[in-house]
Amino acid sequence: MKLVSAGAPPRASLSDYVLAVLREKLATGELAPGVHLREADLAAALEVSRGPVREALAMLEAEGQVEIRRHRGAFVSVLTKTDVEEVHTLRAAVEALAAERAATRLTADHLAELDRVLEAMKVTSGSVAPQEAVRLDLAFHDVVYAAADHARLLRVWTSLRSQVSFFLHTRNVNFPDFPTVGFPEHHALRTALSGGDPAVARAAAEEHMRGAYTRLSQLDLPES
Repeated sequence: MKLVSAGAPPRASLSDYVLAVLREKLATGELAPGVHLREADLAAALEVSRGPVREALAMLEAEGQVEIRRHRGAFVSVLTKTDVEEVHTLRAAVEALAAERAATRLTADHLAELDRVLEAMKVTSGSVAPQEAVRLDLAFHDVVYAAADHARLLRVWTSLRSQVSFFLHTRNVNFPDFPTVGFPEHHALRTALSGGDPAVARAAAEEHMRGAYTRLSQLDLPES
């Protein structure tokens, strides 16, 4: 297993370091569904002991990204239709609430950051890498959640974010149309948010989520 770290791991929180690296590899598809995540191999590749690796894998199991099988070890979870439906319905609910609240709380700085992300989306070419599309997509929604000014809602988004990242990567690999749909869909949501009407913003977020779910539901995935 080949894992390249960005540098020496910080000594204060090795499990957080391992978790961050594994989340990135899962989100970009470098660790594919079904891959066996051997503790010893991961520890050697990341130059840490097996303890932080074990802790990180337990966190990923709680998030649904890793399956730990008795006497066999950890494996990257295989995406199923049930996974897509459950994560989508939960995300749709929190996105609608975030948009509703953000509509009356957006500051000039929030709008400037949304526009910065939108400009980056606008100039993406047909060859944009799936991980770059995911980065831009999540960056936009991060601003909306920040503007919503709701600490518990933000924690829910944080717990979902890595799973959403994995789903988005899968979607962008199978439907490489981000250059044509990424900007207009997010721009429509930005327009609704900036109007200051919570009901309009909520409806726009719900419409945005329907488009994402439609694409994912077209994938040939096992039922559960």
